[in-house]
Parts: sequence; structure tokens; C-alpha cells
Amino acid sequence: MKLGFIGTGNMAGAIMGGIIGQGIIPASEIIGSDVFAAGREKVKEQYGIHVTADNKEVVEKADKFILSVKPQFYASVIEEIKDVVRKDQIIITIAPGKTLEWLEEKFGKPVKIVRTMPNTPAMVGEGMTAVCANEKVTEEELDEVLTLLGAFGKTEVVSEHLIDVVVSTSGSSPAYVFMMIEAMADAAVADGMARPQAYKFAAQAVLGSAKMVLETGKHPGELKDMVCSPGGTTIEAVRVLEAKGFRSALIEAMKACAEVSRNM
Repeated sequence: MKLGFIGTGNMAGAIMGGIIGQGIIPASEIIGSDVFAAGREKVKEQYGIHVTADNKEVVEKADKFILSVKPQFYASVIEEIKDVVRKDQIIITIAPGKTLEWLEEKFGKPVKIVRTMPNTPAMVGEGMTAVCANEKVTEEELDEVLTLLGAFGKTEVVSEHLIDVVVSTSGSSPAYVFMMIEAMADAAVADGMARPQAYKFAAQAVLGSAKMVLETGKHPGELKDMVCSPGGTTIEAVRVLEAKGFRSALIEAMKACAEVSRNM
């Protein structure tokens, strides 16, 4: 097998779907393990991969494997599999708070580790994934991992000390955006729009605005100014958002998020 997953939850499924859908690795060469039979069977049915209840089997059969269990289970899973991990394997992690140093210590021997921080928009092929690796991973091996991760969105190599910032900026931020879309839709409903239509208008506005930032290269402030006509409707809305502490609330929320990540 070319790729294994220990844990087959939503994020693992998003990664599988991207990799298989882009033709990078066929389903026949992917194996996943999960303690829950329902989880195993779901990805087997959805993607056609091999599944097992045995985490060690994944490690023994795969060239690379992704530790896609929740952070609180990392220590126990690593303890279970560390004796069968080979020095030529690449271990990919997706857990906040689990540093390269911590991971190396838990494995207790020289291993190749690539630490990543994806986000849930990977489920629709629009993920943003930060990547850093230990010194045992070669440039060629890192490029292979970046190709895998690029199957479900964009990737960026960062210094490890920025991973907690990434958690607040892209890892957790879909939740903030969903809240904003919900609030925008609530306001539209209050003004008489049907809820399904309100969600569509609000979500498409967010999608289009993000695309403008990425594709025009203009500063977000410049793009905001382009919408704000003198004495117009938008600048009045911006005034109210500033009065209510919109930007400050986001900054404080992200700082709190990053702090939790650092202490996990």
C-alpha cells in the first residue's frame, strides 16, 4: 500500500477523497484503520479503500501513513504502533499541539515526521494546509507529501513556531466564517428573505470576496474601500461593525484559539 490512515473520520475522508479524486493514488493502494466498524465501513463504501481494525496492519503495509486520530489519542496510538514503524516510512500528523519534538520523543527512535495543519474546507477541495517537517525528511519526500496534500486545496510550508497561528488563522476560522454567514442570513430573514435564499446570498458573497483577495493581489482594505461609496450603504454598515468591535472581537478570538493550541 502506498498510503495508510490511522483514523477514518471526516478529515481523513476529505484527504482520501482528494487524493483518489485527483488520481494521485488509487483507492486500491490505500488502507485505513478505525476502532469503530461504522467508520471503517463508511470510507470503504464511499472511497473503495482497504480497511482494518488493526492500526499495526496499516503501519506494516503502508509506505506513508497519516495519524488522523484526535490529539488526545496520539500518545496511546503511538505507543501501540511505534515498534512496527520503519525508518524509511513517512509519518504525517494533523494534530494541533503535538510538536515534532514531542512526536519524536513518543516514537523513541529516529523517524521521518511531517507535521501538518489542514482545515475542514478540504472536504470540498478548498482546504488550506500548513506543513513543516523534521530534519530526517528529504526535500524529495516533502515534495511528495505536498503533492498529496495539494489534492484537496492549497499548501504552504511554514516554520513550526507558526503552526499555532495557523490553527487560529485557517484551522479554526471556518467556524468563525460559518457564524458570520449564519448571522448575515439571520439579518436577511429578518428583512423578509427566505432562509435558503439568504444562506445562498451570504455564502456566495463570502466565497467571491475571498477569491478577490487571492486572485487580485490587492490589500483587503483596498478591496473594502472599493465597495464603500461616500455616504453610501456599505460605509454605514462598516461604521456599525467598527462601533461593535467586529475586528477586535476576531483578533481576540484568534489569540485565544492560538493560546489553547499552544497548551494542548
